Amino acid sequence: MGIFTRFRDIVNSNIGAMLDKAEDPEKMIKMMIREMEDTLIELKSSCAGVIANCKKLERRKNEIADQLTLWSKRAELAVNKGRDDLAREALLEKRRLTEQVDALGNELRELVDLIDQYKHDISELENKLNSAREKKRTLVERHKHANGKKRAQQGIRKYNSSNSFERFEKMESRIDQMEAEADLINPKGKPSIEEEFSQLTTDDELEKELAELKKSQYDNTSDSDQ
Repeated sequence: MGIFTRFRDIVNSNIGAMLDKAEDPEKMIKMMIREMEDTLIELKSSCAGVIANCKKLERRKNEIADQLTLWSKRAELAVNKGRDDLAREALLEKRRLTEQVDALGNELRELVDLIDQYKHDISELENKLNSAREKKRTLVERHKHANGKKRAQQGIRKYNSSNSFERFEKMESRIDQMEAEADLINPKGKPSIEEEFSQLTTDDELEKELAELKKSQYDNTSDSDQ
């Protein structure tokens, strides 16, 4: 596949659509970036070769232009000296050199146009490459996020497993056992010191309330007898 064919295929490709269809998008985008980078290197190398050739032709054109000026002066000199035969030879050489200068001029214009096209293609491919690299960065971030989410889900499933619940149940049973043992050490049937003092206070209040109730009934009875 030629460089320009590859270039057109790359530039005209829909990266997003290709990645959506790929089984391994991250691997595919890496391959695409590598292909773009290789093509970009070839484009720049070819462009540099054309630029070098263009400079070479310019030097050749300038050399011929100098010869053209020389033969033009020789033709004038021959005419001044009455040497029409030499003047004709000088004019023929001048014509030949003029044709070479014109041909080199046309070739140079074509090379300049080709260099401009190369520069345009290079710029277009660089933009495409930057876009692909951004896609790669996004894919890498998504991949990291997916892996993190996967690990989290695996952790959740791990703690939701029967073994985990069995460990929790054993721990709960152990706590129940410890509480039962504590109750045996301090049975609930025997009140603590704080509970006994609290009970005494409660008993006093009840006795006081009972006394007031009896007194009230006694007063009511006395009033009735009168």
